[in-house]
Amino acid sequence: MKKWMVNQGREAAAQSLSREAGISPAFARLLAARGFSDAASVQAFLNGEQEFNPFDYAGMREAVERIERAVEEFEFIAVYGDYDADGVTATAMLYSYLESIGANVMYYIPDRETEGYGLNCEAIRTLADREVSLIVTVDNGVSSVSEIAFAATLGVDVVVTDHHRPQQELPAACAVVDPHRSGCRGRCKALSGVGVAFELILALEGEGCDVQGLLDNYADLIAIGTIGDVVPLVGENRLFVREGLRLLSQTDRLGLRALIERAGMENRQLTAVNVAFTVVPRINATGRMGSPDRAVRLLLSEYPEEAEELAEEICADNDERRRIEAEIFEAALAQFRREPGRLLERLLVADGENWHPGVIGIVASRLTERFGKPCFVISRSDDGMAKGSGRSVEGFDLFAAVSHCAPLLTKFGGHPMAAGLTLPAEKLPEFYRTITRYAVSQPAAWPCALIDCVVSPQEVTVELARETAMLEPFGTGNPPPVFGLMDAELSEITPVGGGKHLRLTVTKDSRALRCMRFGVSPEDFPYRPGDRIDLAFSLEEKEFMGKPELSVIVRELLPAGADSGALLRSRARYEAARRGAVLPPAVWEEQFPTRDSFALLYRFLREANGFSGEAEALWMRCGGRLPFGRLLLCLDVLSERGLIQLESSGSYLRVRLLPASGKVDLFSSKLLAGLKKSE
Repeated sequence: MKKWMVNQGREAAAQSLSREAGISPAFARLLAARGFSDAASVQAFLNGEQEFNPFDYAGMREAVERIERAVEEFEFIAVYGDYDADGVTATAMLYSYLESIGANVMYYIPDRETEGYGLNCEAIRTLADREVSLIVTVDNGVSSVSEIAFAATLGVDVVVTDHHRPQQELPAACAVVDPHRSGCRGRCKALSGVGVAFELILALEGEGCDVQGLLDNYADLIAIGTIGDVVPLVGENRLFVREGLRLLSQTDRLGLRALIERAGMENRQLTAVNVAFTVVPRINATGRMGSPDRAVRLLLSEYPEEAEELAEEICADNDERRRIEAEIFEAALAQFRREPGRLLERLLVADGENWHPGVIGIVASRLTERFGKPCFVISRSDDGMAKGSGRSVEGFDLFAAVSHCAPLLTKFGGHPMAAGLTLPAEKLPEFYRTITRYAVSQPAAWPCALIDCVVSPQEVTVELARETAMLEPFGTGNPPPVFGLMDAELSEITPVGGGKHLRLTVTKDSRALRCMRFGVSPEDFPYRPGDRIDLAFSLEEKEFMGKPELSVIVRELLPAGADSGALLRSRARYEAARRGAVLPPAVWEEQFPTRDSFALLYRFLREANGFSGEAEALWMRCGGRLPFGRLLLCLDVLSERGLIQLESSGSYLRVRLLPASGKVDLFSSKLLAGLKKSE
């Protein structure tokens, strides 16, 4: 379940925008909700024109001077990258550029498994043995204080280009270019690693360089890295992705063309969203599953046979990554089923033996999406160490949580939404207790469903879909628009796609609207014709038999008028009660079931012959009269006393009635006896 947040207000600004810009009232409300106040600001955003001033970035002049000297004196330069899409594209781009201006250059990508992220002393020694005298980092290096000091002892200079936040001490490099440096005047603080590397190329080209010409050469690579690093698609980043998507569909890079073809995207319109789900994971897979430099070789390949072979190999790696990821995901779910108490915590932890460390971050992300809570996935290895990766939800600082556990850890890092750590496996139980206690001490945080504006059925048109498409490319900082339709009647449910999806017809103000609900079968859809519901949906314009057609895609559903925030708060109180927390009298009264509560719930389950669907829909089917947390506790007690079989996964419930043998005293439940009420 997500907390619905509906943008409201700014009606006067929306009316003014609609008149001034000649756009529909619904699109004007959307733009006003996103902070646009006049037609000029809208036009500036849509045009995406940018002025580049690379020398505004601190350290840029020093970086250019050192690199130019290395090029002139034919020193051996190593571009030192990273194994993800951002680092790989930055490496390929800067290597390609330096080679084109006559530099003596190589590239180096560290191995995820044996070397980890960033500079390491063994790699520096290897490069020094190969007579490299200058290392230029991309997408790493700003925290490599000791490693760069070590490089200096070997006579190797380092120029750092990075976009991660620096620590208090900057490394003693020849130059450090990072938009987050103190005193940096560079306008775009949200650049990806490949974005910073492109600013370096602009600076190397000098004042008045042909920016568009350089974008025509490199925007496809910049777009992939920018999308892959999930930075806000505004300002320069928006321009990079817009120009890059244009190039990607007609790229002359043999490797990229082969990869796009094998990803099934040939002759399809490329968007930031589908590139994020097709091209980016395949490039990332090379670092997760094998030798990461293959992705750089793919992007630089000039031989059709080599490009085809590498693309096939990388796609096979991605298939293997998905298989392993699915296995670990199912193993984590099985662990939660065996130990359901883990799911009651504010922060989830799953751990297993020798889970592939290259995919545990993806699994953590999937678990966070499934359960709506911060999650760590930890792999215990045979050497007695454990490595973990975590993902969070807005409002919960995961890096602060990990920092609280620092005495237990040998290594950790990250930011509020993602973190990684290493610790001795024997300390896992203490880590689990420490981080879950910390999570309980913090304010509750839930994933949010942001609705840009509420519309009427009459406003949902192909023209509105065309207007919203002008805001592409979509991504972080500029998400696909989501509209709300409130208190509509569900009038028809039709299975499509062999029963894998649903076509819903909803009616409001005598106007019917057809919508698609993907990935939900009829038996798992808890709503019925006649129900009143709130919908959050997006719009797309499709072509059907040569004619434009509107596609309405349902993203979220709630019973009409349901307060999602109140439901989530009640659920949090239920989980606190189940964890054994001492409840204030008012909360205890809210959570503790009554005979009428049991009777209402059991009567519905008996008449409906069980239930499958979201818990909030069951709450609605029971009339919306029970406190939500009490409803969940009633289900637990009915399961404990053998009256139902209950399966739950996040907000999704599956309830099956069991044969009752005689009268059952529900109030002799151990669960109820364990509830603690304060005086």
